[in-house]
Amino acid sequence: MRRRAGRDPQPAAGAVDTQSVKTTAVGGPRSWDGHKRVKGRKRHLLVDTEGLVLRAVVHGAALNDGTALPLLRAGAPAAFPRLRHLWADRGYAGRAKAWVERELGWTVELPARRAGGGRGGWVPAWTPDRPPAERRAGWAWVPPAPREPWALAHLRPQRWVVERTCAWLGHSRRLAKDYERSPHSSAAVIYAASIRLCARRLARS
Repeated sequence: MRRRAGRDPQPAAGAVDTQSVKTTAVGGPRSWDGHKRVKGRKRHLLVDTEGLVLRAVVHGAALNDGTALPLLRAGAPAAFPRLRHLWADRGYAGRAKAWVERELGWTVELPARRAGGGRGGWVPAWTPDRPPAERRAGWAWVPPAPREPWALAHLRPQRWVVERTCAWLGHSRRLAKDYERSPHSSAAVIYAASIRLCARRLARS
């Protein structure tokens, strides 16, 4: 697939993200994702710049993205020796980004924060420069500053290829939910769906 796109067979950069999905009554490990409000598992994906799956790991939804990143890198440096750069979201900021740069020697690029936003608050309705006798009791509400629109938030299009890959996987009925008892079986189904996608594209070209 990469040769057909005019690229080197070994990727030099990739994107990483997770997808939280519900599980079924078959059992197996599962947990609660408080951010996405989903009880189930997370699909942790590492893809190249074409959106092809390089590594897939399935784990409990309660495990945050940065903490689970070491699970995803197992075998990746040896299998993809040219890989040196990652695009990720703000969930990988802090210790996860520092760990990748320290342990793997890769660079990690995160999106810039949007300007503005924050929370509003109550402030005194009087000015501090007035004498205490002239100060009136009361408070005024200061609304939060408007956020910068998404179109101007300097988002990296390379990071969204992994979101597109999650949408591709959603076309497979077996991946609409996590129907597997074992997380390892769930990861195998992701690889099978990716192989099917590549085989269909190669057959049409």
